Amino acid sequence: MFVIALTGGIAAGKSTVTKRLRELGAVTIDADQLAREAVEPGTPGLAAIRDRFGASVIAPDGSLDRPALGAIVFADEAARLDLNGITHPAIAALLKQRLAETAAADPDAVVVYDVPLLAESGGRRGGLFEFVVVVEAPAEQRVERLIALRGMPRDEAERRIASQASDAERRALADVVIDSGGTLDETLAQVDAAWERLLREARRA
Repeated sequence: MFVIALTGGIAAGKSTVTKRLRELGAVTIDADQLAREAVEPGTPGLAAIRDRFGASVIAPDGSLDRPALGAIVFADEAARLDLNGITHPAIAALLKQRLAETAAADPDAVVVYDVPLLAESGGRRGGLFEFVVVVEAPAEQRVERLIALRGMPRDEAERRIASQASDAERRALADVVIDSGGTLDETLAQVDAAWERLLREARRA
């Protein structure tokens, strides 16, 4: 099994690249989905969040009230670090489980882990990933995508982009950089070329 990290800033084009890699034969795992599963009702993760932050962050249906929790952690660095201390180990355990299941089903699988905040959370995660693909696009183009596709106000879009790692920080981790700032066909051509390289790397691994 060959495990690849796919990362990039908000609105950089990761979804397009992930979709293409899945079409080409990769097994894809979404970090955001694992993050949601880690705090579902009944999980130790959600119980730990309630213990740390109180009942006000639990919705009436028993699920996590994300806006309420966000209002706390975005204003308090210590609270944010406490939250990460709860969620990161839970997400890592879920990832380990998914990788084990994938390896059992197909020992030769090429796995793409879509992890938006790789640069913000310590890089290569202790050697778990054998290859890192970074997707990027010019910041102004990403702002326009957030406005057009998500209805986000311009100032909010700019703030979200500025709060993440820089292009240089992500490139420092990259084995391959895919520029999604051009046409869709240009982006897909880069993905196809990257896939061929990934297959060669996987055969050598």
